[in-house]
Amino acid sequence: MRPDKIVYHKRSKTLELTFESHSVTIPAELLRVYSPSAEVRGHSEKERKLQMGKKHVAIKKIEPVGNYAIRIVFDDGHDSGLYAWEFLSDLAENAERYWHDYSVELKAANASRLPTIPVGQWTPKIDD
Repeated sequence: MRPDKIVYHKRSKTLELTFESHSVTIPAELLRVYSPSAEVRGHSEKERKLQMGKKHVAIKKIEPVGNYAIRIVFDDGHDSGLYAWEFLSDLAENAERYWHDYSVELKAANASRLPTIPVGQWTPKIDD
């Protein structure tokens, strides 16, 4: 089912989809880590690549793709997933399960939602 309205809320970093009878919101991070692109999903569940450090990811642009999907451009450069209406509905309706699964995967990989600070980019100040 195609939404009647799509709004990205920059402050909360959430995508709001409004349908005739209801609205749903999906965090940009969840959209990014479960991107339907081959880069993230691979060509099978075993090839899926765990996305780390995406807690603060934001959406830069949303483009319609025919009458069936949108393409989302994220501020980390990712832009290759086509988000079909059915996929977005599933992600919104089952967000709690997706968050749980993502948390379990991160823990198993000893990884974090937080971005890493590149070596040499930040030096702590040490007072004498």
